[in-house]
Amino acid sequence: MKKLTPMMKQYLDLKEQYPDSLLFFRLGDFYELFFEDAITAARELEITLTARDCGQEEKAAMCGVPYHSVSNYLDRLVEKGYKIAICEQMEDPSEAKGIVKRDVVRVITPGTLIDTNLLEEKENNYLLALYSNQEGFGLSYTDISTGEFYTTHYPGKDNITLQSIKDELGKIAPKEIIYSFYGKESYGKNLLEYMRTLNIHAETIDEWNLDLNGVEKRLKTHFQVENIESLGLIDNPLETMASGILIDYLQRTQKRSLKHINHIDFYGHRDTMLLDANTRRNLELTHSMQHKGKKGSLLWVLDKTVTAMGGRMLRKWIEEPLIDHKTITKRLNTVDYFKEALLSREELVEALKHIYDLERLTSKIGYDSANPRDLISLKNSITYLPVIKEILIQSQDQLLLELLEDLDLLENIKELIESSILEEPSVGLKDGKIIKASYDPQVKELRELASDGHHWMTRLEEQEKQRTGIKSLKVKYNKIFGYFIDVTRSNLDLVPEDYIRKQTLANSERYITPELKEMESKILGAEEKIIALEHQLFLQVREQIKKHTHRIQKTAKVVAGIDVLNAFAQVAYENDYHKPEISVGDKIHIAEGRHPVVEKMLVEENFIPNDTFLNNKDEAISIITGPNMAGKSTYMRQVALISLMTQIGSFVPAKNASISIVDRIFTRVGASDDLSQGKSTFMVEMTEMAHILNNATEKSLLILDEIGRGTSTFDGLSIAWAIVEEISKNLKAKTLFSTHYHELTALGSNLTNVQNYQFTVKEEGDDIIFLRKVLKGNADKSYGIQVAKLAGLPVKVINNANGILHSLENNKKKPKVLEDQVQISKEKVQDGLSIREQREETHQVAKGRNPEQKQLDFHAYYERQLIDEVKSVNLVETTPLDALNYLYNLQSQLKNMTEENQHGKKSKNAR
Repeated sequence: MKKLTPMMKQYLDLKEQYPDSLLFFRLGDFYELFFEDAITAARELEITLTARDCGQEEKAAMCGVPYHSVSNYLDRLVEKGYKIAICEQMEDPSEAKGIVKRDVVRVITPGTLIDTNLLEEKENNYLLALYSNQEGFGLSYTDISTGEFYTTHYPGKDNITLQSIKDELGKIAPKEIIYSFYGKESYGKNLLEYMRTLNIHAETIDEWNLDLNGVEKRLKTHFQVENIESLGLIDNPLETMASGILIDYLQRTQKRSLKHINHIDFYGHRDTMLLDANTRRNLELTHSMQHKGKKGSLLWVLDKTVTAMGGRMLRKWIEEPLIDHKTITKRLNTVDYFKEALLSREELVEALKHIYDLERLTSKIGYDSANPRDLISLKNSITYLPVIKEILIQSQDQLLLELLEDLDLLENIKELIESSILEEPSVGLKDGKIIKASYDPQVKELRELASDGHHWMTRLEEQEKQRTGIKSLKVKYNKIFGYFIDVTRSNLDLVPEDYIRKQTLANSERYITPELKEMESKILGAEEKIIALEHQLFLQVREQIKKHTHRIQKTAKVVAGIDVLNAFAQVAYENDYHKPEISVGDKIHIAEGRHPVVEKMLVEENFIPNDTFLNNKDEAISIITGPNMAGKSTYMRQVALISLMTQIGSFVPAKNASISIVDRIFTRVGASDDLSQGKSTFMVEMTEMAHILNNATEKSLLILDEIGRGTSTFDGLSIAWAIVEEISKNLKAKTLFSTHYHELTALGSNLTNVQNYQFTVKEEGDDIIFLRKVLKGNADKSYGIQVAKLAGLPVKVINNANGILHSLENNKKKPKVLEDQVQISKEKVQDGLSIREQREETHQVAKGRNPEQKQLDFHAYYERQLIDEVKSVNLVETTPLDALNYLYNLQSQLKNMTEENQHGKKSKNAR
């Protein structure tokens, strides 16, 4: 360290304070990085790595970026998960004695971005704190670019709590998490693994931050309250700790007061519908699975919002559907009003186009980073608030009138900005041309002096041209020499004796006069004074506006809500959506329902609508059969989306709909291997299914697609059958269950709340046409070969498959695995017991339990099945050849059964 240059020692002293951050060290017009930071930044940013003398034998690695374009570089580094410490010059280098004082003014992390150029306009950028102790978890999150701050807690120690937190993290989608898992280390490890799958930057909290008294003190200081009870943090240390940890982290990284974060919003887990990560993904609420972006999602269809605030609120509404009948109804009524009031809707859109992002403007003011043009944007936005109020005041709609009561027109803020800030001010705070002359007498005086000085210079130039006869003479200015008279070489013989030579150039000479230097002193003195004065006055104006932060934020929420409701009406008008009825019972009845996204994506064909009937009684479970590509998955998803759209207050793509409020929507649609967790496709499917059965209630809506297909036919059918029975007998939730196990349709005859539906197709020779229509009944074929043909499988493969299928159907060629399939497919409900119950009780008999129960062992059970099968044969319609084939097959099955029985006895004796 003794050998280091003073500047490099200063750099390393600061770097020692921020070891986990890349230190951007301000040197003049550049931010420089040194040593390991330089090597990292050069690699990640793909910029040149150089070296600089640091006082030691080996030079220090160095790279740098211009200060005026630093945002682009910061964005790329933050996107990669790096933290960045911004070190600024704290004094004017020209006035510094010795090395310029420098200090870190801010640490930028993925969750603390405020630069609107680095943020998605219609997405929040959340930072989240997660704290745990023996009693449970506390969770708080904030978006410092908007000032939102939320908190909640999770008492309990079970896996349901763990899954709930995962669902919440998936919903919030924070860019960064700070955490402490004291007392919940095993849960913490699980959560950290989950965070990695979501690509969330996470870091632990220092232990010294976990003192409750210290946390409470930081909260009281930040929110300027006498006690935490006034914040609503009463007898809840989990929420208190999470909130305090979050505030402390912000203060340490942002190094300012952050007054725009001025209140805490508390929420519970049953205030809105909870959607787990699988459901959000499968229904493609905000991102499509195919494109990974907004296009192809429900958000893409519904987002007709005009303002950035409205776009963010729409996303939040989609993620948090309502469960309160009254609030849903009020939203639907407002959408109904807007849909019919075409003129008002169009006028409102025109007004909203002039509203800037009030939330982020307010945050920039609170952050002391708002420039003069930001204040003009705020003023122009406020100008249109009375226009919005005038458009809506005559509506008589209950929700709109409630919103208008909270719509603060902010007249005093508009008047302040209007009276003080020029209409087209400079961007920089130290460039002048910010404050109106009429706002301050001194500004007026200095501006007149400067203006008169410039006019004097113009008059001087004309005067000297006349006096000297030099027509090309110019009075000019630059920052180095100030004002001077420029004379070309061809006119040097005309230069008067009172001109004093200042500089010689190749093509001209520069002169000054005593009179010129005297006026220069007055002009430049006035300009320096006015720049300093305007800067001071601007800061005063900004500070006055900062006092009204909460008012602006409140109005921003109102404007955002109006924007979303108007957008719903616009979507309904353009896409022929209709107002759903909120059913007070338990039914979901949809007439001619459509999938909102799929119908928008179709180009060359019309979407075929379908009806839906569900309740918790005789229509609780719909078992849906039909070939692949027939539309089963689309149909089930559209029912879920129509329910969800209803509960966010949107009209729905249906001729009419009566929707009962569901507490949750669960989906089990498709699956893939989770290699990072060592889980197979089937394991993933069963894990998701277990989550559904453990968390759903009779008020839930279940979308289950081809359960059991990830394992053998025997196991898959058994599991699917048992799941349907569990839902039917115990859970009793409204369920759409698609399957290729046609045997499951037998449940429609044996369970009173199960109905069979099929997707119809039209056969034309060896080809099929998908009719996309769902009707009562069950399909008897899967049309797999025809679908394979449509998919482009080679003709020779299709022909071979047809031949094999024909042989199998005629019992000429039946592999052992298919014999098992035939056996299972013929299982029926015996003595009122399901397959699952029969197997459970058979298992008990095999273990010697309750021997008096009238149960069958497996072999006796199969023999009985064969007897029943023989009884069911229609001999009148059976040809001699069919009878011969049938007897041959029957004999083969009995022979196999006998061999298996003998093998089982030998194994038992061996044991």
